[in-house]
Amino acid sequence: MINNILVGERYRFTILSNQLLRMEYSETGEFVDETTQVVVNRKITDEVAIEFNTIETADDLEIITKYFHLYYKKNQPFSNLTLFIDFFFAYQPYGNRWYYGDPIKDLKGTTRTLDWVDGETPLDSGIISFTGFTVLDDSQSHYLNAAGDFTLKNLKTTDVYVFAYGHEYQKALTTYYQLTGFTPKLPRYALGNWWSRFWRYSDPEYRNLITKFKTKEIPLSVAVIDMDWHITDIPEGFGSGWTGYSWNKELFPDPADFMNWLHEEGLAVTLNLHPADGVRAFEDAYPAMAQRLGLDVKLNEPAVLDFSDSDFRKAYFEEVLHPNEVDGVDFWWIDWQQGTDSGVSGLDPLWLLNHYHYLDLEKRGKNALILSRYAGPGSHRYPLGFSGDTINTWDSLKFQPYMTSTAANIGYSWWSHDIGGHMYGYKDEELVLRWLQLGVFSPINRIHSSNSIFMGKEPWNYSMEIEVIMTHFLRLRHQLLPYLYTANIETHEKGIPLVRPLYYGEADKPISYNYPNEFYFGSELLVLPITSPINSMLYRAVEEIYFPDGQWYDFWTNLRYQGGASLRVYRKLDRMPVFAKAGAIIPLDYSPMATGFEELPEVITWKIYPGASNQYRLVEEKDNQRVETILDLNNDTHTLQLTINGQSDVLPANRQHDFIFCGTQAFSVEGYDSDYQAQRKEVSIKGIKVETSLQLAIQGFAPIVKQDIKAELFSLVNEAKIAYVIKEEIWQNFQQDNVTKILSNTQRIQNKVLEESLFELIYIMTS
Repeated sequence: MINNILVGERYRFTILSNQLLRMEYSETGEFVDETTQVVVNRKITDEVAIEFNTIETADDLEIITKYFHLYYKKNQPFSNLTLFIDFFFAYQPYGNRWYYGDPIKDLKGTTRTLDWVDGETPLDSGIISFTGFTVLDDSQSHYLNAAGDFTLKNLKTTDVYVFAYGHEYQKALTTYYQLTGFTPKLPRYALGNWWSRFWRYSDPEYRNLITKFKTKEIPLSVAVIDMDWHITDIPEGFGSGWTGYSWNKELFPDPADFMNWLHEEGLAVTLNLHPADGVRAFEDAYPAMAQRLGLDVKLNEPAVLDFSDSDFRKAYFEEVLHPNEVDGVDFWWIDWQQGTDSGVSGLDPLWLLNHYHYLDLEKRGKNALILSRYAGPGSHRYPLGFSGDTINTWDSLKFQPYMTSTAANIGYSWWSHDIGGHMYGYKDEELVLRWLQLGVFSPINRIHSSNSIFMGKEPWNYSMEIEVIMTHFLRLRHQLLPYLYTANIETHEKGIPLVRPLYYGEADKPISYNYPNEFYFGSELLVLPITSPINSMLYRAVEEIYFPDGQWYDFWTNLRYQGGASLRVYRKLDRMPVFAKAGAIIPLDYSPMATGFEELPEVITWKIYPGASNQYRLVEEKDNQRVETILDLNNDTHTLQLTINGQSDVLPANRQHDFIFCGTQAFSVEGYDSDYQAQRKEVSIKGIKVETSLQLAIQGFAPIVKQDIKAELFSLVNEAKIAYVIKEEIWQNFQQDNVTKILSNTQRIQNKVLEESLFELIYIMTS
């Protein structure tokens, strides 16, 4: 075996793979072999053997791999005078040399919080860069022992990891996960709709609310009770009422019964914590805490919050949190906003809270989950992320798609935003709707608002048109649960985030970096949220999208778009730009209200698109047992093969499969009754039971040769606020198949918006 460690008197270089280098410097010659807060594994497996060469003299060391050439003045502190690296990437005419300490132009990662941010905010660094190289500095991390407890690092060292993955972004990210730990698997309920509001609910009021959601057939999976679950009007002399652990019995006389009812209604339960002020003498749990920690009860000595103290932690969990979990709390929302000083140098109190709250649930065999702010690299091991108190404006909405997808560059894949905006701002029904649409195609869809009586996000608080659309999208989120849970498994096992920036698909094309709000959503879909108001003349909002190479199908209409091009797309309130790739296979639960809490759908509806071969692996789990349903679409043999692997008793006894072949000409499937919807260009066959495998002959499943835009064009022209004579001319030219005249007509009246919207339809017709 090749010795991949080069050690000197005060330096150590470890070639972890052909593309990952660890560089350490220590004045004492002592180095870090322990697990740290960020790095939990340094045995990085590579697809090929590690290959490198060295050139060494008394004063100099050079390390050469296929990807980089390092030059170092031996035993000297790392600096721009003693260490530099040439990277063998040709993505730019110059700038492929990095001097130690110089800033690197990476593609960013994420940020701690959006508290008080209205619009954009700077993001911290990630491990992905267009230049092909980045660094991760782990010099300040403390240690983690085998039990998961932190131990202080009293050794001063420089500890830096150099990533040289070029444009192999997913490979770099997978390696990062190998180094820092993979993201845990989320419980299924976390992927549904969350109801969250900063509001002084009572038990009857909350039950009535959930009942109304159910009556209106709007599915929910998580009930969030903000801080008013506990006593907030505290006795004088105890400080703020934000921190609290004792149920407000005036609002919730029987908390266990209340949470049991929520569970019966199919909801997981989380409570909000502001733990800054510790456990004070008025709390129900104070006597037990005082006895365990030896506090002076006569002086009302508080149990000061100190998560660096193991005695406090143990008492806090066992006396304060665990009893509430027995009563029904599934996980905790840690609403920490109190700074970065823990009293231990370099130890972030937010990291301590996240780490130990998650560890406590995990050690006890729970479906570990927390909701808390980001505390730096490695935080992906403690999902989920709470992005903070969002300002309710279009500028805030416009920033969130970019922030969400870019977080993948530091492995932080499960952001939960205040969908709809938390506070301030202004009333705008369209803004709330577009934010909700983003939420449905986000990692987590947690609808939220502040305690203003005017800001409740219940769909029925809005006009009938908005309510209907919001309801449709909230149902869609739960229809997508089979797809979302499979993506959750992909994140956990392969390090592939649900939401990824556009440039992950075509990293060598500079154009793909120009669309920060566009992202891949799972393996099959491309999404561009709408983040600006509608154009009042067309009653449509516009966004510019880039279609990667290949063919893309509108998720709503099945119309086909040719890739390798940019296009301005126009959408009414009830749609947003969502596209399925050629050959896409998307599993859905079309009847989510009929699917019980933590149950699997009785019917899986498969939406399948033509134009390419593909394989999709649907992963379903129950009681720690797994079943994989594999769907193979073979474009060459014109067959569809379904195979079930695993313990089939995990699946509902009456499991059936519906197949919807989208964007296709009419065709028949031998042996099965099919239905063809001409307007949507869909062939469907339904109610198929499969024991272990099934093969369908789908000869004729192919893209429409010439697409019909008549319905879309009529809708656009009919609703446009333009002169009737212009409407008539456009329609007449379309009837005569005169594309040139359609566009020249809008150019004549100098209406750029109308011209672009018509161009989109003509682009479809000619794709």
